[in-house]
Amino acid sequence: MHIRSLCLTLIFGFSLCAHCSADERKYIPLINPKATPATVNLYDFLQDIQGKLTLSGQHNFVGKGSAFTEQLEALTGKSPVVWGSDFSFTVKGDDAMHFQHAGPANLPTIDVERVRAIMAERKKNGLQGPPPPGAFPKPEFLDITLAQARAKTIDEIKARHAKGHIITLMWHACFPTDGTPCRGESVWAEGHLPTDAQWDALMTDGTPLNEAWKKSVDEVASYLEELQQANIPVLWRPYHEMNGEWFWWGHKKGEQGFKRLWIMMYDRFTKIHKLNNLIWVWDANAPRSVPGERGIPYEDCFPGAEYVDVLASDIYRNDYKPSHYDQLLALGNGKPVALGEVGELPSLEILKQQPEWTWFMSWGWILFLSNEPDRIKAIYNSDRVLTLDRISVDKDGRYSVK
Repeated sequence: MHIRSLCLTLIFGFSLCAHCSADERKYIPLINPKATPATVNLYDFLQDIQGKLTLSGQHNFVGKGSAFTEQLEALTGKSPVVWGSDFSFTVKGDDAMHFQHAGPANLPTIDVERVRAIMAERKKNGLQGPPPPGAFPKPEFLDITLAQARAKTIDEIKARHAKGHIITLMWHACFPTDGTPCRGESVWAEGHLPTDAQWDALMTDGTPLNEAWKKSVDEVASYLEELQQANIPVLWRPYHEMNGEWFWWGHKKGEQGFKRLWIMMYDRFTKIHKLNNLIWVWDANAPRSVPGERGIPYEDCFPGAEYVDVLASDIYRNDYKPSHYDQLLALGNGKPVALGEVGELPSLEILKQQPEWTWFMSWGWILFLSNEPDRIKAIYNSDRVLTLDRISVDKDGRYSVK
């Protein structure tokens, strides 16, 4: 462990000590010993606020700029600290709009009011869950390539980081040999997850499936390398919700399961691409038994503390169970924990009961579908939740609370 002090005087009357010899703090180090100084500083900051404050965050779709962050800013007068996006995919097929909630690069942003009306009608008729594919119009594909959308996102990241935002990125990836554009079922593979033989082939160096995987991850690595050159650290949360039964990388238990895929990416990114600007965020789904959203226990897919910097959970349907929170804390053993994606924002009471969440990130237009405007405003104007105006970052990437 390394020791660095950081003095933050907070409105609650306590202080997080920095440059205070009387109360130096020991920090958990990043798993990558070659992490850049800016990346180390960001990780230290997460530990500084853990248990005391929570960073606000908002996801934006690839190639669409900061559309949802800007809507949130207009509503609340505040800007979320964490700016999120996705390396994503391009989708094809008549049912493409069924996958619009993930924000494929070649689909337009859906009208939130239209979705709200659809959901209200479904609720009136006693129906629950997301709208079926037939509820949406046939897709009108945008004239943009995935490479173009990703490049636009990198430009937006640079602009947002210059304003002080913390960046988090993830990746809805097509199955490697399907390429992109792909049908949505290539990503959402529920009912046809890879066989054990396919999984072994994916992990075996030199197989066609393994080579296809390398090509796809190397493309993503090139964008992360560009961010590293710009000295931008990234909260990197690939292969999210891996304990669920829907994504092709999901529901693979034990030493021969998901753990192998995670380590294979970690090794390739750190050893081949020399990516030292990543904080590795392992982001599972809440381990629940809701049909269509079933998640096996966290530990079944955990790659090990030596390969994880932050443990996160995705929570929808307001499912902030204390047991899920406690299980994640136990698995992390002191490492920061976060809400990788949320539908309903965590209430102030939840944040009081579950104080270790270092950030939350609401997902795209789901924020406005699942939360009333007054509730969003109340959370964004609370003392507990940090917004961009309440943090500062110096030229060396050291964050502090104003």
